Amino acid sequence: MDFLFGDGAAAQGGAGGQDLVKASNTQNFMQDVIDTSMQVPVVVEFWSPRSPQCQQTLQMVERQVRTMGGRVRMVTINVDENPQLAQQMQVRSVPAIFAIKDGRPVDMIQGAPAEAEVKSFLGALTNDARLNAQIDAMLETARTALTDGQLAQAIQMYQQILQAAPGNPGAIAGFMRCNMAAGRFDQAKTILAQLPDDLKKNPEIAAVAATLDLAAEGTDIDVPLAIANLAENPDDHEARFNLAMAAYAQGDAATAIKELLEIVARDRSWNDDGARKRLIKILEALGPADPIGKSGRRQLQMMLMV
Repeated sequence: MDFLFGDGAAAQGGAGGQDLVKASNTQNFMQDVIDTSMQVPVVVEFWSPRSPQCQQTLQMVERQVRTMGGRVRMVTINVDENPQLAQQMQVRSVPAIFAIKDGRPVDMIQGAPAEAEVKSFLGALTNDARLNAQIDAMLETARTALTDGQLAQAIQMYQQILQAAPGNPGAIAGFMRCNMAAGRFDQAKTILAQLPDDLKKNPEIAAVAATLDLAAEGTDIDVPLAIANLAENPDDHEARFNLAMAAYAQGDAATAIKELLEIVARDRSWNDDGARKRLIKILEALGPADPIGKSGRRQLQMMLMV
């Protein structure tokens, strides 16, 4: 799956290569920032570990840099450890974010920016603000196609996004979900295994990883036996639980949620509250925006209030 990272991103942010984000200092500033900026734009953020606001801004900027898949690098400078460098760059307060291109500063953000400002800042730096807007629109279209069961269209859209923005976490997560929806769980696992650690920590990709773990539990279930046992005894919670996990493994989250909710309604204490606990894991794996997950959360909340 080379298109996940493009021609150069494996060296820029893949496993075993130089990361897209790194901490630097006064001694290495010339190499890490100035020299690198002759090849690719570099965002430099001056920050202090004493400032919670700096921590939040660091995470936000890093998240946006990583979505660009290698078209820009990020360097962080701790001002407490590098006061002379901060003074040379005329940093009066933190966070301070500089855009360095061709060896010189071309833009700056002073203070804590909104995420939209950061996206615009990076878009202008890479001269692809329009491309970023197009990618966001394509991601939304691809997610809708996948939700509506238009698998071929969703796959095509995600592949197009990854060609334009290698390493985009939303596109990688979506492409993995497409493989799972097609029953290609091994392919999804292979993609996950190839990702660098920083991408594996992305919330969207982490949710897919959790989904894969849960789905693996239902692949070896004897479904006909579970159906027969449940037909004979509707209170056979183990059989219903097995059916739920088998449905989830086949990409049918709605049925899995329905059956687990039924167990909770019939016997909350079964298997040490096992049905509710597994249901929570599935809802977390689906993510807060998934419509099936939203419905499941509402039903669970109403059931637990009774």
